[in-house]
Amino acid sequence: MKRLASVLAGVVVAAAGLWVWHVVRTPDAPAAAVPVPPGWARPAVAADDLGQASGVTITRVAVTAGGGLVDLRFRVVDPERAHALHDAATPPAVVDESSGLVVHDLLMNHEHTGDFRAGVTYYLVFNNPGNWVRRGARVTVLLGNAEVAHVRVV
Repeated sequence: MKRLASVLAGVVVAAAGLWVWHVVRTPDAPAAAVPVPPGWARPAVAADDLGQASGVTITRVAVTAGGGLVDLRFRVVDPERAHALHDAATPPAVVDESSGLVVHDLLMNHEHTGDFRAGVTYYLVFNNPGNWVRRGARVTVLLGNAEVAHVRVV
């Protein structure tokens, strides 16, 4: 009987721990946009308006490589405006909205060179230190002359 009581107590403690973990990790409502570091902020636009502001549309933000990388895919709609992605004053970045962590280091310093072509999908792969950006998270994406909040990570 003592053994059964001990097992039941262990199950209750484990269930309570899982419930607390779930509550802490699950936001009640979509997070407000996280302010980015001074000098990095850009005008906020809706995802549908990014093409007008920066010449690109976001097609996907995903966590890959066991969580160690963030893969950002974008399609060029206006090659002239898309050149802002090459500007050192407006580096691309992904901001995790729950922690405020700014992911901006490109894997092996890789970035596109040359002219962009309309209709082509390009990618940027960022190092994701500590696996902070996770699947299901919401991020703010900084691309070119604008930023888009609340992008879901797959």
